[in-house]
Amino acid sequence: MEVKLKELRQKLEKQCQVNQELQNHNQNLEKRLKEKEKLLEDLQSRLYELEGPSQKGSNEVVQEVRESRTAVMALEPIPEDLDIQTTKVKKTASEKAQIMKAMGRNDFLSRLDEEQISMMVEMLISLDRCPGDKIIKEGTEGDSLYIVAAGELKVTQAGRDLRTLTSGDVFGELAILYNCKRTASVTAATAVKLWCIERQTYRSIMTSKSKKKREQLMGFLKTARTLKGLKDEQLSNIIDSMEEVRFQDNEVIVREGAEGDTFYIILKGEVLVTKKVNGQQKVIRKMGQGEHFGELALIRAILRTATCTAVGDVTCFSIDKELFEETIPIESLELHDDSELENTVTSEKERLVSFLKLKDLIPVLYQEGRYQGEPVTLGLGGFGRVELVTTLLHGKYFAKKKVSKKLIVEKRQGPHVIFEKKILQDIDCDFIVRLHAAFKDTRYIYMVMEFCSGGEIWTKLKEVGRFEEKIAVFVTACVVEAFAYLHKKNIMYRDLKPENLMLDSKGFVKLVDFGFAKELRRGQKTYSFCGTPEYMAPEIIQNQGHDFAADFWSLGVLVFELLVGSPPFSSSEPQKIYARILDGVMKFPPYMGEGARSLISKLCR
Repeated sequence: MEVKLKELRQKLEKQCQVNQELQNHNQNLEKRLKEKEKLLEDLQSRLYELEGPSQKGSNEVVQEVRESRTAVMALEPIPEDLDIQTTKVKKTASEKAQIMKAMGRNDFLSRLDEEQISMMVEMLISLDRCPGDKIIKEGTEGDSLYIVAAGELKVTQAGRDLRTLTSGDVFGELAILYNCKRTASVTAATAVKLWCIERQTYRSIMTSKSKKKREQLMGFLKTARTLKGLKDEQLSNIIDSMEEVRFQDNEVIVREGAEGDTFYIILKGEVLVTKKVNGQQKVIRKMGQGEHFGELALIRAILRTATCTAVGDVTCFSIDKELFEETIPIESLELHDDSELENTVTSEKERLVSFLKLKDLIPVLYQEGRYQGEPVTLGLGGFGRVELVTTLLHGKYFAKKKVSKKLIVEKRQGPHVIFEKKILQDIDCDFIVRLHAAFKDTRYIYMVMEFCSGGEIWTKLKEVGRFEEKIAVFVTACVVEAFAYLHKKNIMYRDLKPENLMLDSKGFVKLVDFGFAKELRRGQKTYSFCGTPEYMAPEIIQNQGHDFAADFWSLGVLVFELLVGSPPFSSSEPQKIYARILDGVMKFPPYMGEGARSLISKLCR
């Protein structure tokens, strides 16, 4: 017995030793696996940084600041009286096919929907040009897009040949979006035939289709019993949250007995409604354009009481319960009442206005370096510069924005400058730069504003590459406060970017430059094309009409850029930026937290 016990003890000890060795081996493998995962994560982060923004040296920072992004705008109002029906141009089937093929190959035009493309094809006019004729001249402003139907054209820049355009090529597409100078010349090398469309016609097509669809959807929503008590403003917000979905013939849209959380409106096609009776599918009815189903799913969890199947191709607009609940409660909430805060504002602003005179403002000069003796420039814009000035009497510093009257008239920006002045005069918010006084002489308009001594967020961002999350959170919070103040006053900002965020002497972030701001009543849309390309919302690019939601889209882009160092949609070519925005595909770096990803995705959806 003792021998057997001894043998068993030895076996047990040996097994324990083997188990310990296996445990040590497993721990070693786990350690090596974690090391490899960490290495892989580091390599992924490094790869993302190499593909995206790099850490800049001081000389490169200066270059980046000089190349800060410029906002763009279409100057002309959209004509209300354009008769789209009578301005169509007849074309053969082969000509239409050639045009549609060319548009399908273009990065930007291929993102338009079928109806928009079809309307553009109808409205293109035909042009014939001889060899040597200049279609586009470098440095001039253009307003037309061209498609080559036949012949060859030469593209040159500063006298250098760049490429040859032939049948099916598209050029000049940026000009139909906004006023911009042509970056190259295009000259006919042979006799050529072109198809052409002007900016006004293009914008009218886009906006008329969008307005018509919104009016149509508004009418459809008003027939839904569940939504009857909602205001037009709330219905408009629901429309903004809806998405277009398409179904093929015989595709089941909703199935009887399944959980339902989505409401559908039929835009095109027919839907067959069936219900199981005694084990057999019984046809209840057919639904067509304007009819809807699933509305109860928006207010409570339900099981579908019937099956809805597409008859032929069907297009619907839909919204799910989660989005619906996010949209409607927001409108019923009261914003924080700032009235008491507004009544306690100090009279510092009034005191400053009372003593400021244009003749008393003295430029502050550079004391050393290559610009020694010249006025300190705080910023450059499309209409003038912002200089640092002071007064001998009080010794306070101000930022003086000098705007050329001649350029204002040439660019037809009078109403925007007047509105910017009006907004800044009326605003009193700790997160928006203050306007202390405004003057004019025969050549310029001057706006004397608060001097933000901390500089641009843009410059700080380029110095460090990207911000830590806590810094990005603080900057974003300041912008949210500014937006809350503006939106409460029914003012859209429309040009958010790091270049328009300044740090004051206390380190708080302030919103500057209100050149694109606009007053808009709740529930309304505006169809202006304006903003900085990387920060534009899809509805602005597509001329679908936009509202305060465009500011929140740009907020999502800002959060991304603060955390990454570059915006999510970027390219050296504006049309590629617009195409990427319309695609809506965002690539998040591995180091970005889940909270930030979720916020950005919700703002940019």
